Amino acid sequence: MLAVNGGPTDRQIVRLACDLAKPWKSEIVAVHVVEIDWTLPLDADVAGRSEEAQRVLDFAEAVAEESKYRVQVVLLQARDVGAALVDEASERNADLVVLGLPYRTRFGGDFEIGRTIPYVLKNTQCSVWVVRQAMLEGSP
Repeated sequence: MLAVNGGPTDRQIVRLACDLAKPWKSEIVAVHVVEIDWTLPLDADVAGRSEEAQRVLDFAEAVAEESKYRVQVVLLQARDVGAALVDEASERNADLVVLGLPYRTRFGGDFEIGRTIPYVLKNTQCSVWVVRQAMLEGSP
């Protein structure tokens, strides 16, 4: 199961997953989670964001096609991305969850990992791979 978000690591994790899955003809599921603000109902119409969500999923499919592989795409709405990924991995009985981590720093230069990856690492029952983007030139 791949967690895609439209970020700079999506291409890398889809290609990696396709390369790993080919010999065993494994199923790959690319999941994109649209986070719903707590002020809105969970089933709120996110039509304004659906084009962006569809673009993310279309990109994952296109990258897989470049690798001559097919991925199933899933769009979820949830309050918390990490919890949604853990639940989806559990429901699908996933063997592996692959997440991309862009190389980014916070104000002051400290490397920033965010909150989704630690949550998934702590709570997912299956193996988890985190693929960090290469440091950008000039980064500390």
